[in-house]
Amino acid sequence: MPELPEVEVVRRGLQAHVAGKTVAAVEVRHPRAVRRHEPGAADLAARLLGARITGTDRRGKYLWLTLDEPLARRTSDPDQVTALVVHLGMSGQMLLGPVAKVEHLRIATVLDDGTALSFVDQRTFGGWQLADLVTVDGSRLPEPVAHIARDPLDPRFDRDAVVNVLRRKHSEIKRQLLDQTVVSGIGNIYADEALWRAGVNGARIAEKLTRRQLGGVLDCAAEVMREALREGGTSFDSLYVNVNGQSGYFDRSLNVYGREDRPCRRCGAAIRREKFMNRSSFYCPVCQPRPRPSR
Repeated sequence: MPELPEVEVVRRGLQAHVAGKTVAAVEVRHPRAVRRHEPGAADLAARLLGARITGTDRRGKYLWLTLDEPLARRTSDPDQVTALVVHLGMSGQMLLGPVAKVEHLRIATVLDDGTALSFVDQRTFGGWQLADLVTVDGSRLPEPVAHIARDPLDPRFDRDAVVNVLRRKHSEIKRQLLDQTVVSGIGNIYADEALWRAGVNGARIAEKLTRRQLGGVLDCAAEVMREALREGGTSFDSLYVNVNGQSGYFDRSLNVYGREDRPCRRCGAAIRREKFMNRSSFYCPVCQPRPRPSR
């Protein structure tokens, strides 16, 4: 699943190419792509048509386009700002250029300059929905995103406040890093990478870690995601690409994720993999020793 760096790469690409453009045509080709938009596909298409894209934003793994809908459609509040919320799911792609001629095209839009914005999603876990912006903790967020915590790259991210939350959690630190209501944007890949950098095993109980250890994990998460962002994100296959269809290259810099039985780049021990929440965790048994079983 695309994590913060991959979603931010897509957002930046959209910001550079679609801000200020108007939607000239919309076609929803698969109902699952708009299943989160309760009024349905016809409503989403009708409201997008003629709307001007004023900008883009993101929190965690969610991105959205802010829209200036025609005044006649703003029936409840003429000053209300609408957002097109996009979740990429496991395989969602936002592609710019001609209309994508691929099997998994779910939504096709054309902008007033002739550029097509295609939503392609092989596994159909992602989707689009329209939502109003609301004010939460000083930020303007779409209603479906209002419960998502700030991410480590957010300028207003409060590291110490998150440490305080983690100090009250009686569960594995990796499980907490994946909880988007605690800290957003961190998925399986970057959780493993951050924990390796911090020298902390993901099975350690959060409340049993020191404030320094917890702060170090969050710092490492921010560090690794900034590095991934510079490389265009992590692409293991063709399912994640940026708006131009290009892959990211951070997979070449991963230290533990996907490196089972290969030597740790810090100590030389063989990297291990184990099951975790229907996924896999990768760690170094020497640099990140597992916690001792409680008696």
